[in-house]
Amino acid sequence: MRELKKLWNEKYKGVEHTLQQMQNVKTAVTAFNTNIDAVLKISGKRLAELAHQCSLDWKQLNHIEKNSIEEIPDVVKGAFRCFSKGIAEEWLISDLRVFDWLMQNIGYDRLQMGGQGGIVANALAVCGVQKVLNHCNSLPEKQAKLFLPLDNLLSFDEEGNLAPAWKINRSKDIPLMHWIIEFDKGDVFELEDYKISCPKANRFIATYDPMNSNLVRDEHFVDYMDRAKTDVVILSGYHALTAEKNGVFLVENSLPVIKKWQQNGALLHLEIASTQDKIVRKTIVDKVATLADSIGLNERETIDVLEVIGEESLAEICESKINSRNLFEAIMKIKEKVKTKRIQMHMFGLYVTVQDKDFKVSAQRNLEGMCLAATVAASKAACGHINCRENLLWAKNMDVSEIGLRELRLLSEYIQNEKLLTDGIAEYNGYDVIAVPTILVEKPKTLVGMGDTISSISLVGAL
Repeated sequence: MRELKKLWNEKYKGVEHTLQQMQNVKTAVTAFNTNIDAVLKISGKRLAELAHQCSLDWKQLNHIEKNSIEEIPDVVKGAFRCFSKGIAEEWLISDLRVFDWLMQNIGYDRLQMGGQGGIVANALAVCGVQKVLNHCNSLPEKQAKLFLPLDNLLSFDEEGNLAPAWKINRSKDIPLMHWIIEFDKGDVFELEDYKISCPKANRFIATYDPMNSNLVRDEHFVDYMDRAKTDVVILSGYHALTAEKNGVFLVENSLPVIKKWQQNGALLHLEIASTQDKIVRKTIVDKVATLADSIGLNERETIDVLEVIGEESLAEICESKINSRNLFEAIMKIKEKVKTKRIQMHMFGLYVTVQDKDFKVSAQRNLEGMCLAATVAASKAACGHINCRENLLWAKNMDVSEIGLRELRLLSEYIQNEKLLTDGIAEYNGYDVIAVPTILVEKPKTLVGMGDTISSISLVGAL
């Protein structure tokens, strides 16, 4: 293990050069969802207090009929589910009274940039991409202040003029807020005679966001993009839709828009995200993922996709034992189904990319982008943010994780190609497979936007 770790640490020494090369990328676009995150760290003790406050006993706490928030106790149920399993999920709030309760009873520790579009825009801009254009369907001053004060990060003002996003104040727009309820590995929840220890640091997201929930688009942005040339579009924001509220139509209605971007030469990457509505999830997979040049997902999202492509048995296997072997089999099934040229899955300790031989970016460049993404993600976890360029490579001299190396060995044995273990690149069934053991931070200060940061920097860092 020591020699293997030394070999991989050597591969990571190129991340500074890879970061420098990101300045050669002319234009990156992020769409559709940008919002304000209200971040709160919650203890197991406080969660138990909220369960008691909502008159929830152990049986009620574990009885979940819908992964959505229709009344106040659903907030506690969702948070407990994620705490007890060490998983990340996002549930949508349908009642304004729940929003008011959260403001009065939960509050927040801080406000920060939210939504895949906003998070990725900040990350790519601070990494040095020449022009980053972000879609905002709501951009009041409170939202604008969460953009980094960088003149290469742009959006549209009230008159439709392109301007640095942090300077804009569309005063008539309403702020869109999401609660990010985080918890620590090893924290303990006790209720009645039951005691649960949180297996992995993660978060539960409670969202009240009528604009992104209806995929409202800024027409100034759409008009500009109809004419613009761009290198890459990082696409997200579909996960908040529901079939009950016209979600399928909204997904399908966006297809001509994003097809136009591709016709203009953009490489289209889709972040799958945690989509609770299965009908909408299936529509995203069938209509958007099949259109995208590249897709990104984590362990949970991989299992979610299996459930809507007729691979329920494999989903159950992955659910019962999350490891690189099972998840690799899963992403191969997904790739066969959606036929995207590139798919990247990030799991705890390991990133895996499978791509066609003729994909625009070489396997070696993908490896370099993934190493950079792992370094930036670890830096973000350790520092709490990557709001300044100095923080980006904070973790560059840290060792790769033994967990990641074990998962990489398991995957290498599964595809029967030791090159994957030592080189990070191997061929399997006519595809390039690229796998990178990551840097893990024992006590992360934040996990918000980690997957979005990983996916976007992995790809854009490889261009």
